[in-house]
Amino acid sequence: MNTTLRARMNTAITWKIRLVASFLLSVCAASFYQAVMAADPWPTKPIKIIVPFSPGSVQDVLARSFSNELGAALGEPVVVENKAGAGGTVGTSIVANSAADGYTFVLAAASHNINGSLFNKLSFDPIRDFRGAAYIGTSSYIMMTNAEFPAKSVAEFIALAKANPGLYNYASAGNGSASHLAMAYFNSMAGINLVHIPTKGTGDAITELLVGRAQAVIAANVAALPFANDPRVRFLGVSSEKPSPFVPGVPPIGNTVKGYVFDSWFGLLAPAGTPTVVINKVQSEMGKLLKQPEIVERMRRQGIEIGNLSPAEFNQLLVRDYVRMANVVKASGARAE
Repeated sequence: MNTTLRARMNTAITWKIRLVASFLLSVCAASFYQAVMAADPWPTKPIKIIVPFSPGSVQDVLARSFSNELGAALGEPVVVENKAGAGGTVGTSIVANSAADGYTFVLAAASHNINGSLFNKLSFDPIRDFRGAAYIGTSSYIMMTNAEFPAKSVAEFIALAKANPGLYNYASAGNGSASHLAMAYFNSMAGINLVHIPTKGTGDAITELLVGRAQAVIAANVAALPFANDPRVRFLGVSSEKPSPFVPGVPPIGNTVKGYVFDSWFGLLAPAGTPTVVINKVQSEMGKLLKQPEIVERMRRQGIEIGNLSPAEFNQLLVRDYVRMANVVKASGARAE
């Protein structure tokens, strides 16, 4: 056997050993935490929900809309912590590397899966390193402009952008965020060239719009709806396939840019290996909260259509959405370092 062939065989064997070792460690970790839960019922201390974007962002507003009630239901405080940076990957990485003991979750959305294709290298795997804990629902997005910008429709906006390539800007919640990809996807399908201004969160992106440094933002309902009657802002279109009940009279972007549809799921994800007893408890209590009239009304005001998925169904959704978003990222041509 020549030296090259022997080296290749050794490399293959080493790689298989690493895969088996990684799997066994994951199984051992899960078994360890299951044993701990049996001896020490969960929870016995405060629980953290990491929001991987800044205060005022879509996930931040959503997490704080139910955190107090969830804490009361579980019998321990639920604390929301903002860990913004790199399109949400900083905070998400913290959760991926946290102990799988049921005390750390991430409030995730479409950007979670987007990052898997948008970034060349991540310190975590969006699917392998997480498991769905509680599905919340979905939201469409709204394309907004500063009211002083002359375009009063999506078609007029595209015409102005084509007449002035590279002149206009759009702001987003950061590289890798859903608002980034939503607009990059729009750029690609509309055949225009807008300059990207990444910020630390959707709230910051809308601020850029309000002060005139950005001409457009595509933001999720939860961030955009508070500006529905703001004279400084104009809504041009919604990202859903059909008109949105949350903004009557605002047409789908797809009416002008054929085939354009973009939406986002929201939910709590836990580190892989988190005990099933914890996952089921979180899902059960969140399911009860999402049926309470006051919580339902809060979600409605944020433009979220509440859903009902089991943890297993949520995990299946994550996998399907990962593939869908990979195709959207490819079509948009967007990349992040």
